[in-house]
Amino acid sequence: MDRDRIVDISIQLNIDLIGFTHTGPLDRIRKQLECRLKEERITEFEERDVELRVEPRLTMEECKSIIVIALSYNKENDYRKEASVKGSLSKSSWGRDYHFVIKEKMEALVKEMKKEHDFNHISHCDTGPLVDREVANRAGIGYYGKNCSIINPEFGSFIFIGYILTDLEIGAREDRLESLCGDCTLCMDACPTGALEGPGILNPKKCISYLTQTKDLIPEDLSARMGIKIYGCDTCQVVCPKNEKVRLSSHGDFDPVKTGGIVDIEELVHMSKKQFQEKYGDMAGSWRGKTVLLRNSVLALENMGAHLHVDLIRTLHKKNIDLLKPYTSRILKDMVK
Repeated sequence: MDRDRIVDISIQLNIDLIGFTHTGPLDRIRKQLECRLKEERITEFEERDVELRVEPRLTMEECKSIIVIALSYNKENDYRKEASVKGSLSKSSWGRDYHFVIKEKMEALVKEMKKEHDFNHISHCDTGPLVDREVANRAGIGYYGKNCSIINPEFGSFIFIGYILTDLEIGAREDRLESLCGDCTLCMDACPTGALEGPGILNPKKCISYLTQTKDLIPEDLSARMGIKIYGCDTCQVVCPKNEKVRLSSHGDFDPVKTGGIVDIEELVHMSKKQFQEKYGDMAGSWRGKTVLLRNSVLALENMGAHLHVDLIRTLHKKNIDLLKPYTSRILKDMVK
């Protein structure tokens, strides 16, 4: 199928970016993944089999081409809400869960393509074993920033990525973009936990985005640097000059209509599971459940000043939730010293 025709269809579907690449192994990152595995820097959310992460044909044996799409989620917040005690959400979790939005775009693209040519395919958005950022880089979607984000010259780095493995012959190749970061180290300098240990070197277990998702015990020296972040972290992207004067997202799905881009912590503490699902169930951060967000809220309350929010901390302590106990117990114990 002609690549230009696929691009035309993607434009009609309001897909911001599309690229194509071959199905050869992602050899450029193999050594990096092996080192991370050896050093136990692989998180519980990642595939541990390096071969699955770098070899597309282990996911789809008959794969001949990979189509990569991206949508910008760089939105202005026109839905700001007030709360007496609030935590922050990363832009990635402002609106509707991007996994569903990207998946729907890929399904729509495939449906239109199949009107002209039948083929087999497998699509993923943050759910498959392949390293989607490497696939996107090889397809020309963007270059790697020093913060490990994929940066597109037109849209910046606030983009969601999805890819389609297909048995179509599209004449795909490598279209890598060279980095435009130059000598800039703003992202590395701004990282609250020092998770960016060098250009393109991320220690994921120190990254706040990861810390807000893990159920493992968060060391106090790291939790103290999480600020009021309830889910995700945008710090390294917010300070990036490449996100200035870029084209903003046109996708209403990513507007923070329900949340206003914040978590009302006091409201969250007293919410039922049903109320939580009604307000937060559509957002990407809801996949970890209410309890993880409550844990992050405890840490946010501590970072805001535990003595100012002792009643909320005590309320959470009395809930007797295993994930919260280590934090509420420590905070309350420290307060009586």
